[in-house]
Amino acid sequence: EDVDIPSRRALITGATGLLGRAVFKEFNENNWNAVGCGYRRAQPRFEQINLLDSVAVHDIIHDFQPHVIVHCAAERRPDVVENQPEAASQLNVAASGNLAKEAAGVGAFLIYISTDYVFDGTSPPYKETDIPNPLNLYGKTKLEGEKVVLENNEGAAVLRIPILYGEVERLEESAVTVMFDKVQFSNKSANMDHWQQRFPTNVKDVASVCRQLAEKRMLDPSIRGTFHWSGNEQMTKYEMACAIADAFNLPSSHLRPITDCPVVGALRPRNAQLDCSKLEMLGIGQRTPFRAGIKESLWPFLIDKRWRQTVFH
Repeated sequence: EDVDIPSRRALITGATGLLGRAVFKEFNENNWNAVGCGYRRAQPRFEQINLLDSVAVHDIIHDFQPHVIVHCAAERRPDVVENQPEAASQLNVAASGNLAKEAAGVGAFLIYISTDYVFDGTSPPYKETDIPNPLNLYGKTKLEGEKVVLENNEGAAVLRIPILYGEVERLEESAVTVMFDKVQFSNKSANMDHWQQRFPTNVKDVASVCRQLAEKRMLDPSIRGTFHWSGNEQMTKYEMACAIADAFNLPSSHLRPITDCPVVGALRPRNAQLDCSKLEMLGIGQRTPFRAGIKESLWPFLIDKRWRQTVFH
């Protein structure tokens, strides 16, 4: 029997990661023929591709002929980037430039996922036209990646996003969900950053924005350049932890707000809020309220299973 394969093809890098899984799912469920690629965790669901292998990258792009490539793969942990600068630069910069070149070769629209950490956090909110000034090496490598992408492919788009959360496979997959254990173990006090202002953003919303951007681009070739997307609820990690506790009716009195600037690890911007009006004016966007999104993401990790049964059955 003939299977109707949609004529619109999307290739997603980093499809095994938190954002990549959501992007793959979003395209797949909205009448796109999506192919995901990953590296360590790829098989059997996704194509296994080492993005540093330029021949492998060339081959999959030429074989599949995607209309859109969403480049989610990156080393996105700031402290890991500080400790492994060469490997991070290879993936975040060199591989991104090569991907942009290959995308241009087949006329594919490339969406390069970047970060609010390209800004120093001193004068938010940031528009796409504001001058970046990354404080840490992660932000620097992602900014370099933006530059090589746009140099090698003038039709590409850069999408800058902030801290992400969503349906995680492990709590450590997101800097938001990783706090859940500290929230649940209320018998010992936990210090929580109450200095850095964040805008937690659901990966489903970013995935929807990527698809909307891709679909708009199919109709309008002027859709390119740099864009910002973000949740619009401003919270420190302490406030997120309290909101998580509240969502699950858990105590939060053991959570301690720390208002000093953190002294360990890579430098972080105080408030790198992104101005998203450019996408909003195009009619593109989706925002899940934090409380609803975090509940959906975290309930499988609840230790008190009785509570789960009362709420979900």
